[in-house]
Amino acid sequence: MALDELFNLELLGALEEAENRAIGNRPTQYYNAQNVMKELFDLQFIKKFRLTKTLVQELINILAPYMSEPTRSSSITIKTKVLTALRFFASGSYQLDIGDNRSSALSQPSVSRCIAEVSNALNQPDIIKRYISFPDNFQKLNEIRRGFLDKKGVPGVVGTIDCTHVAIFPPPSEGLYPEHIYTNRKGYHSINVQLICDSDARIMNVNAKYPGSTNDSFIWRQNVISTYMENLHDNGHTSYFLLGDSGYPLRPWLLTPLSDPIPDTSESLFNKWLTSTRSTIERCNGILKMRFRCLLKHRVLHYNPERASKIIVSCCILHNMCINANLPVPQREPDDLLDIDFGIYGVPKLNPMNPTINLQLAACRR
Repeated sequence: MALDELFNLELLGALEEAENRAIGNRPTQYYNAQNVMKELFDLQFIKKFRLTKTLVQELINILAPYMSEPTRSSSITIKTKVLTALRFFASGSYQLDIGDNRSSALSQPSVSRCIAEVSNALNQPDIIKRYISFPDNFQKLNEIRRGFLDKKGVPGVVGTIDCTHVAIFPPPSEGLYPEHIYTNRKGYHSINVQLICDSDARIMNVNAKYPGSTNDSFIWRQNVISTYMENLHDNGHTSYFLLGDSGYPLRPWLLTPLSDPIPDTSESLFNKWLTSTRSTIERCNGILKMRFRCLLKHRVLHYNPERASKIIVSCCILHNMCINANLPVPQREPDDLLDIDFGIYGVPKLNPMNPTINLQLAACRR
C-alpha cells in the first residue's frame, strides 16, 4: 500500500473517532444505505464492508433477482440488506452490534433476516459457479499451473488443498444436527471446511457441509475434484497434481509430505519444497478469516450448521471478488491473536480459550 494511503487511513481513523463522539452527543437518527455510500470515504468504506463501492453495486445487481424487493416505503431495501450482511461478515460482531451501527440502524431480528437472505442469494448455484470454479479444461488447468510455476518455480501444481475449522454455536442434541458430531478434535463445535486455491489464494473449490469431527481425507474422498483428478491421470494426463498435508492420502495426483525424511536428503528437500508451495492454502485461509472475521474461532457463528455453511460459502465468494479486484488484505486486529488457525501468518499457539457464547442470540440462530 502506498505511503499516502497509509496516511489517509490514519487520518480517516481520527476523523471517524471525532465523528463518533459527535454522533454520541446528538439524538439517534436513521441512516440509510444511500447515506453510507455517499458519506464514507473509499478507504473507510472498504475497511467497514471489505468491498469497494463499485463492487458492492455490482453485487447488488447480481443478487437482486434472488432477493425480495421492498413493498412499502418503510421496508428494508436490497442495498441496505447487502450492506448489513457485508458488515456482519467483515466485523464478526454479534448481531446486536450490527443493529446498533449507524450504517444499518436495524433491529437484531432484521439484521438476522438480512444475513439469511443475502447468504441464500449468494449460495445460488449460478452465482457460486460464477466466482468459485475448478478449471474444467486444459487451457484453464495450464493457466493455474503456470501461476504456480511463475511464483514457486515448480511445474505441475494446479492447486493446494487444506481444511480449516469455523466455530459454530452448539446445535441441539436432538434433531437434524446431532451436537456431538460437530465437536472437533480441539474440543469446540465447528464445521470442517475444505478449500482448494490457486497461486493467488483464489478459492477454486469449497466444501462447507461437514461437521467438525469429520476427517479431512473423508471430505476429500467425497469431493468431485478427487474423481476429476484421478480421471485425468487414468487418461494419461499425469503432469497435473494437487498439494496437501499429511492428513490426505498420497496419490499420483495428490502429493503429500514424506514421513520422517533424513535431513539434507532428496526426501527432505522434497518436503521443504512441498511445504513452501503448499503454504499458499494456509495463506488463503488466513486472508479469508482476516477479511471476514465472522469466520474466526472466537467469533462463533450463532446459527444452525446449514445457515453457517451458507455464510462460509458467501465469504469465500466475496473473498474471490476481493482477490479479482486486487484489494489489499486488511490489517490484523489485536483480538485476532485469539484464533490459532492462521497458517502462514504463524500466530503462536496460545492457551485454549472457550469461545464466548451470546445467549441472546441462541433463540434466533436458526
